[in-house]
Amino acid sequence: MSDRTTMNVRPPVIFEASRERRPGWGRGNVPEHTAMIPDRFLRKNPPLLPEVSELQVVRHFTRLSQHNFSIDTQFYPLGSCTMKYNPKVCHTLSMLPEFLERHPLAPESMGQGVMQCLFELGEYLKEITGTAGVSLTPMAGAQGEFAGVAMIRAYHLDRGDHERVEMLIPDAAHGTNPATAAMCGLKVREIPTNAAGDVDIEALKKVLGPQTAGLMLTNPSTLGVFERRIREIAALVHQAGGLLYYDGANLNAITGRVRPGDMGFDAIHVNVHKTFATPHGGGGPGAGPVGVSARLVPYLPVPMVVKTDDGSGYRWLDRAEAPRSIGRLSAFAGNVGILLRAYVYIRLLGRDGMRRVADFSTLNANYLKARLQRFGFQIAYPERRATHEFIVTLKRESEQWGVSALDFAKRLLDYGFYAPTIYFPMLVPECLLIEPTETETKEELDRFAEALASIRREAEADPGFVKGAPHHVPVPGGGLGRLDDTRAARKPDLIWRRTLDHE
Repeated sequence: MSDRTTMNVRPPVIFEASRERRPGWGRGNVPEHTAMIPDRFLRKNPPLLPEVSELQVVRHFTRLSQHNFSIDTQFYPLGSCTMKYNPKVCHTLSMLPEFLERHPLAPESMGQGVMQCLFELGEYLKEITGTAGVSLTPMAGAQGEFAGVAMIRAYHLDRGDHERVEMLIPDAAHGTNPATAAMCGLKVREIPTNAAGDVDIEALKKVLGPQTAGLMLTNPSTLGVFERRIREIAALVHQAGGLLYYDGANLNAITGRVRPGDMGFDAIHVNVHKTFATPHGGGGPGAGPVGVSARLVPYLPVPMVVKTDDGSGYRWLDRAEAPRSIGRLSAFAGNVGILLRAYVYIRLLGRDGMRRVADFSTLNANYLKARLQRFGFQIAYPERRATHEFIVTLKRESEQWGVSALDFAKRLLDYGFYAPTIYFPMLVPECLLIEPTETETKEELDRFAEALASIRREAEADPGFVKGAPHHVPVPGGGLGRLDDTRAARKPDLIWRRTLDHE
């Protein structure tokens, strides 16, 4: 049973605790520095801020944090999202004053240390991915994905190959893949997956042609299996004149073992928050470096750190020196604070550590898969070895007891676990996509497996109880229980409005 609080307590909106002239660090305590600001930019009325004591503020935000699920407090097995533990030393070192206090517009001579770290990070990523060039500027995985497809598009247009307007995408792909292709002005054609979880080679052959710009692929795929005929796929696409794009969401499954560049991919984006332990969630922060094969190096987004001509230092390479670049994707040099965290993580692990990431992420996934099979769960691809993630299908439980994957996910919250990804990929009915990552212990994996087994027993004995979960998780508005998911998505109540009582 969950060790989370079951108290019917909702921390008030902090404004509701406000009382006029209550002492604290609020209105009236902030020094005025307006002499240098023109009158037209000054407020006519004071801002609406809560007047609360320091102790109220501390308690308010502490209570809110205790109601959150987070990687620091719970197992977070989101498939294809890799909520792995972020070593605190990475945060500590990336926040050294020498990093934080450097202004992005400072002269290059005053940023040599930061630039050296960024340059070395790019070199590490080139080695890890097997690519010829890397740009660090994209601000998220989605923007890195956009950069990769934009470079493929630019390559074809630069060669006068205007007919290549079609991007091939497997039906198990991440949803951002077709969206990115469309944003880059390409048409999307879906490629089916066969019963074993591999791309259907014969179906691929039928659609390749002079209209093919490329193929977007995740390997391992979101089905949790490695694409076994990837070299053949790459050869077919290249023979047709297309290029291959690698979605780096699942890179931590193969780090140090297999390199996307060696598989034949031409453009790769790396989710540093999924592979190199930088923060993830809440809409940011993010970084999505891109690596490319030699043919796409001229199209990399700028700016990029390069060595000076005499090799004694580092400088920025901008659009003037890279006329075929797809241009800037972010202000300055990208999200440097996140990139530094990835740099520290790679330096901490080293070459052998990078290989262990893949070894243990794969070991943990296959161990958890075997445990759940013994508890009676049905694995979507039982004949295939899992990579870093695997899929449980609850179709049988849904048909027999009327308990869905969503119900299982909600009930897991009561046990103190965040739920796995559900209903993705959509190829698998009542899907749980589970990724334990390399950073969880055997004991934690056992607890998770036993929690799922317990929920399965509950579903058989009392389906209504599971369908009403969660029972012990506080919800907005007070009380416990399940939210109306549709209403929460379509009519979220996110804004506090001052009522007459506060006028």
